[in-house]
Amino acid sequence: MTARVVIVGLGPGPSNTVTQATLDEIARIDVQFVRTKRHPTSTLMPRATSFDSLYDTLPTFDDVYHAITESVVAAAIEHGEVLYAVPGSPLILESSVAQLRTDSRVEVHILPALSFLDLAWEALGIDPVNAGVRLIDGHRFALEASGERGPLLVAQVHADWVLSDVKLSHESAHGNEPVVLLHHLGLPDQRVEHTTWQELDRVLPADHLTTLYIPQMAEPVAGELARLHQLARTLREKCPWDREQTHDSLIKHLIEETYEVVDALNALNENDPSTDDALIEELGDLLYQVQFHATIAEQQGRFSMADVARSIHDKLVRRHPHVFGDVVATSADDVVLTWDEIKRAEKKSIGSASASASASASASASASASASAFTSTF
Repeated sequence: MTARVVIVGLGPGPSNTVTQATLDEIARIDVQFVRTKRHPTSTLMPRATSFDSLYDTLPTFDDVYHAITESVVAAAIEHGEVLYAVPGSPLILESSVAQLRTDSRVEVHILPALSFLDLAWEALGIDPVNAGVRLIDGHRFALEASGERGPLLVAQVHADWVLSDVKLSHESAHGNEPVVLLHHLGLPDQRVEHTTWQELDRVLPADHLTTLYIPQMAEPVAGELARLHQLARTLREKCPWDREQTHDSLIKHLIEETYEVVDALNALNENDPSTDDALIEELGDLLYQVQFHATIAEQQGRFSMADVARSIHDKLVRRHPHVFGDVVATSADDVVLTWDEIKRAEKKSIGSASASASASASASASASASASAFTSTF
């Protein structure tokens, strides 16, 4: 018999938002799980096993959702069919549901449910399609809001520290930008608070039934990097010189800009803030070289700037197991030793690909004899 998981949503909070189909499944299925009982309508499932304890014992949300998936799948295999309930809608910002849907060990059936979004649109008095609202996760605000001017509906702002992180991630905010906090929508203690960016984490005690609406931002979050990438694409399309450049033709410029960064670093004086200006300029020139190469590759359909950023991010995480894993490092020498060991293992696994990369690097090095002075630690 195929193991089956029936997933239902408990609505955004008010009891009258739970569908009859969900109530029927709660009455029918004996083995029941609920992601959290910290939700008003979880009282409809008094005999369900909750996963609230995982949030207190596991280090990351990813670990929590993985543990939930494993527990639900194991129960489905044992009992044949289980019920798994989540707050709101199973299809809105539910990572555990996304994992269960892709798990080949079980057959998943999802019942539609009302989400917090409908109550939010009613409270704000807007049509999200006509207004062009984008829904983003508060935990990834700095990344997902990059280049955005609004309007934005920010979910998962379940604690004051999340709201504070959102506020601090927008360094160019003036502080008087209007925002709206939506709290306990549809419940007797509903609050719709119109406030400002400066005050958004001081108005009310945020919890899992809190949402933030940003009508418009004066400047996008991390807009400078987004603007630089768009500029690289524009110049590549419209400037005759930029259009003619290739990876090979840019090598000499990359080396030149690297040396100029080194010169600016050597000239840096901690007692003279004006020396920062040269370093800012030279780092910008070097950053543009990275953007230029990524733009060429993007136009060729090979990779993008996002791939470059993701690659170095993931590499740094892999090579810092003393920060992101269980390896112990008590000194800088320990860190270097671990780094080199991981690097050797990675290079060995690459195999023949590393030989090809080495040949390419050798050919590139001929562009400047002095370039050999730079030894990559990566």
